[in-house]
Amino acid sequence: MADFRQRYMERLSAEHVVPLPRWHRTVILLLVFGALGIALLLWLLPWVQTAAGQGEVSARNPNQRVQAISALVSGQVQTWHVSEGQRVAEGDPIVTLVDADPALLERLDNQIVAAREKRDAVMSALDTEATNLERQRRLRDQGLKSQRDIETAQVAIQGIRANIATIDAEINRLEVEKARQALQTKVAPRAGTILRLMSSGSATYVKPGDILASFIPDGVDRAVVLTVSGLDAPLVYPGRAVRLQFEGWPVFQFSGWPDSGVGTFPGVVEFVEPVADAQGRFRVWVTPEEGLRPWPPQTAVRFGSRVQGWILLEEVRLGYELWRQLNNFPPLQRPAGAAE
Repeated sequence: MADFRQRYMERLSAEHVVPLPRWHRTVILLLVFGALGIALLLWLLPWVQTAAGQGEVSARNPNQRVQAISALVSGQVQTWHVSEGQRVAEGDPIVTLVDADPALLERLDNQIVAAREKRDAVMSALDTEATNLERQRRLRDQGLKSQRDIETAQVAIQGIRANIATIDAEINRLEVEKARQALQTKVAPRAGTILRLMSSGSATYVKPGDILASFIPDGVDRAVVLTVSGLDAPLVYPGRAVRLQFEGWPVFQFSGWPDSGVGTFPGVVEFVEPVADAQGRFRVWVTPEEGLRPWPPQTAVRFGSRVQGWILLEEVRLGYELWRQLNNFPPLQRPAGAAE
């Protein structure tokens, strides 16, 4: 019975009838060794985790950002001394305004003169009242005047002093208004470039606070402000290295192998804002890193230029990084007690 079954199974076996092709075995061996090689690479190949973000070129010092030149007084534009894109030095005139009332300064001078004359008259009255008070006190000592007359004279002196204070306040108000009217020519606060003119023509009427032009100073210290997700923000702190790609600048970048990138520029995290925006993202300020490749000149990378950045985090194995990305886990946290 056993021999019959063995002969029957040998007849049914396709292996003796159709042999396995040689190229199938080669493919199987290649697949096996390829899978082992990939697993070995995933286990041994290093990968630098990054926190990617997008942002723009700006400046941390507010005095070096784009500045608005505003009108301090109301009036009409009389003369533009500059044009858009023109470079100016500190103190160069930008625009001159003229008041709608050309006789306003003259009237202010007359009001100031009248107020000062009124003050002089009141001061004379104060001296007279002070003399009268002394006379009332002598008469009281002689029994010819009562204490009530003394108090009445003192009240009169206090009223005159209050009147003098009111006149002084009015004089100060008139002088401030005159000084503001004298500032009808706006000048450049420092050397820089005029970006755009907001108003034009002698028919343009402006009010105090209206923006007349915008201005960007020279010699600014540029920085980059990146926006990163709240998932990566806890791992970003001052001192982290950053790789930057400026818009319009050719680049070939591997986020996990920063040393293999071409065209990127180094930076360092300077400050992380502690408050998130409405979308839960955080702003990270990046400055150039001293001693490394300098950023492109300001003529090539201007304020407001878009920037792509990669903040370098911890070094892990490539397999771990793929597993983390598939599970949407946060990047690896630096061990507790490690120096920042």
